[in-house]
Amino acid sequence: MKQFFKAAAAVGIGAAPFAALPAWAQDAAAATPVPNKGDTAWMMISTVLVMTMIVPGLALFYGGLVRAKNMLSVLTQILAVASLAMIIWVIYGYTMAFGDGGNAFIAGFGKLFLAGVTSASTAATFTDGVVIPEYVFIAFQMTFAAITVSLVVGGLVERMKFAGLMVFALIWLTIVYFPIAHMVWAGNGLLFNWSPAALDFAGGTVVHINAGISALVGAVILGPRIGYKKEIMAPHSLVMTLIGTGLLWIGWFGFNAGSALEANGSAALAMINTFVATAAGVLFWMLTERMLGHKGSLLGACSGAIAGLVAVTPAAGNSGPFGAILLGAIAAVVCAWFVVSVKPKLNLDDSLDAFGIHGLGGIVGSIGTAFTMLPGLGGPGAADYALGPQLMTQVIAVVISLAWAAVGSAIAFSIAKVVTGLRVSEEVEREGLDLGEHGERAYNY
Repeated sequence: MKQFFKAAAAVGIGAAPFAALPAWAQDAAAATPVPNKGDTAWMMISTVLVMTMIVPGLALFYGGLVRAKNMLSVLTQILAVASLAMIIWVIYGYTMAFGDGGNAFIAGFGKLFLAGVTSASTAATFTDGVVIPEYVFIAFQMTFAAITVSLVVGGLVERMKFAGLMVFALIWLTIVYFPIAHMVWAGNGLLFNWSPAALDFAGGTVVHINAGISALVGAVILGPRIGYKKEIMAPHSLVMTLIGTGLLWIGWFGFNAGSALEANGSAALAMINTFVATAAGVLFWMLTERMLGHKGSLLGACSGAIAGLVAVTPAAGNSGPFGAILLGAIAAVVCAWFVVSVKPKLNLDDSLDAFGIHGLGGIVGSIGTAFTMLPGLGGPGAADYALGPQLMTQVIAVVISLAWAAVGSAIAFSIAKVVTGLRVSEEVEREGLDLGEHGERAYNY
């Protein structure tokens, strides 16, 4: 409708043909938001793209990194926790994060079981009055909840009970993810209303720091795998991991560019940033490997791609392309240094580097977003942009996310331990979780 009026004015039709409309009809037309078909189509595509990040993208990325005897268990865990997240999102997750009312930490429960949501209800995108169907917004945000809890699996693989993981996921989503999503992205959220507001375009705090620190807490509570640092635990299929990396990169365009909530210039900026930050991550991780005395590896290249994607996520629509390249490069160097040089000296079995990549990469990206807003780096910040206050807000957002996720995760793991237990038996761990937990194998030769 907005486009029609713009076109009419451009060809000289003007408003005269509509002057005879009754006042009540004009008021009704003005008061009724009309979904933009182009934006709606883009958001539906973006939602499906994010879904490809989970199954099969993340499932193959993580699955290829474990030993063959645990491949199927990883696929099952990710499929199951993502499905659980989707169900509880529509029951009470959406209303906790984005429902009407509430406070700075949680929204109200007026949309429990999606009460009041219909095919005609809309969600505003806060730009020029453009709106999309509320069901589309619900589905898009649902995929974010699903992938975030799936990322936590990377720190727990090859030793955690499936039942324990499901109980943990249920509690964790409720007390960690939904409140943080509300604080950062909801209109009355704590960090959304901070002055200046915390910048997190697509999930540096909500998704990556949140998942990374939670995986770290889980790895500490579970302890290392049997044979850690004593037995070879090399990835069983880097081919699978590369396929997963490619699917994650493709899906990430929906993740980042879709977070503009419209098919506009902001989405275009997020798109190109998703290209160049990732490319920088690939190259600089491999370069760091060489500088640390190792060969540039495919595993490193895949890890660097994810580090670049993670780092640019909070800055995707807040940075120019050059700033995105810097974020991808810096995150790759920091994450590679930790994973290659620091982690081997610790008794920390963050099995698939969920903290080493998502946690650290999210911190680099979230804090670095303040710098990428500078006009000198091609950011959209105004000439009078104040770096100091924004930087302080970004640091506060990181600290709050770290603390909330760490405490909430410890609680969720503790409850799961009481209800089902956390760790499989030594016999099952040595045999492999594919047979021990699920009674089937990924490969039958």
